[in-house]
Amino acid sequence: MRDTVDRTRRAFWLKHLHRWHWISSAVSLVVLLLFSVTGFTLNHAAQIEAAPRVQRHAATLPAPLLRQLVAPGHKSAPVPAAVAAFVRERTGADIAGRDAEWSADEVYISLPRPGGDAWASIDRETGSVQYELTDRGWLAWFNDLHKGRNTGAAWRWFIDIFALACVVFAATGLLLLKMHARQRGMTWPLVALGFVLPLVLALLFIH
Repeated sequence: MRDTVDRTRRAFWLKHLHRWHWISSAVSLVVLLLFSVTGFTLNHAAQIEAAPRVQRHAATLPAPLLRQLVAPGHKSAPVPAAVAAFVRERTGADIAGRDAEWSADEVYISLPRPGGDAWASIDRETGSVQYELTDRGWLAWFNDLHKGRNTGAAWRWFIDIFALACVVFAATGLLLLKMHARQRGMTWPLVALGFVLPLVLALLFIH
């Protein structure tokens, strides 16, 4: 009777562990592959260099818009909507709603982006608009996705959900190893090796 209960309990857990293991692996498969490849490219960033491409655009604010550049009560605030629309139309820089740094003679807007960088500035006396866009290539773009650099809230949420799926994948895999370990004698030595090897490398070679 007890053997029957044990077999039933084992079958129950095997069924559910296998289900969550394949679900979590399916959810995380593509991104796990992406993060593995970009982990390699990040580790060899010095050997995989790309020549950045820099684009520069210039324009001049008309007098009515220049008069709208009245300094706010604090040093960080967006430029007026009409000014942002003009800058986007003439230079391609999307500065609408972006916090700008206001000084006595200039408005500066930082426009960080994955795989590159950008900035725009407006001279408050002459109305001169300068926009510079730096593109470091698709590899830098993927590397920044790996790091979550300047990717926005949606991608950061996705990374968190993906990380949780990986935890479920690893935990269910470990429990499945435990349930099959009796038939596979090398299970725990290999698990121990996977734990001890990075620990030893970290202690001996990371200073």
